[in-house]
Amino acid sequence: MINLLIVDDHTIFRAGLVRLLEEERSIGSVTEATDAHSALELVREESFDVVLLDINLPVKSGLELLPALKDVAPRLPVIMLSMYSAEQYALRAYEAGASAYVSKDMDAEVLMAAIRKVASGGRYITPDIAEQMLRKIDAVPGESPHLQLSAREFEVMTRIASGVSLTSIAHELHLSVKTVSTYRTRLLTKLGLDGNAELVRYALQHRLID
Repeated sequence: MINLLIVDDHTIFRAGLVRLLEEERSIGSVTEATDAHSALELVREESFDVVLLDINLPVKSGLELLPALKDVAPRLPVIMLSMYSAEQYALRAYEAGASAYVSKDMDAEVLMAAIRKVASGGRYITPDIAEQMLRKIDAVPGESPHLQLSAREFEVMTRIASGVSLTSIAHELHLSVKTVSTYRTRLLTKLGLDGNAELVRYALQHRLID
């Protein structure tokens, strides 16, 4: 039986996921956490076979939490869940130690296949994600400076490039507008861009947004 920990701050999504998982015979217990702090406490206190970790968490993102989870439980498999395209986050997730990356709009069968694979000690990669990762790896060194951005800077970048205002970004990420503005300044400097218009062109050129 597989004991799971779900880390996601959206109550409705968690409830639906729990109902789905409880119907599976191979699933033992399902524990829930809403943020990075509670997730770390649970991993320290209890034993889990797999963690389902949302990328978009309040205060500390899933990509920021992942290394901390690995420090506490190095062999604990973590499946990253995301509503964002694989091109934006999959490679970062695997590099940070994730055992699988599953989009929230994938079929339930895909999620269950990923859970079973990582629980048995493997890694799960869908064919489309594998192809996208290979394209990233084959890219000319220095051609993709966005790979040097921190997880939070990358989140802010993709939102700005998608036309989301700084105020809305601050609300979504549970940050102050001033903090989001600081992230914007940093990422523009790292990318060598002068403003939002250039940022949008850059994101489109590197297929970071649709």
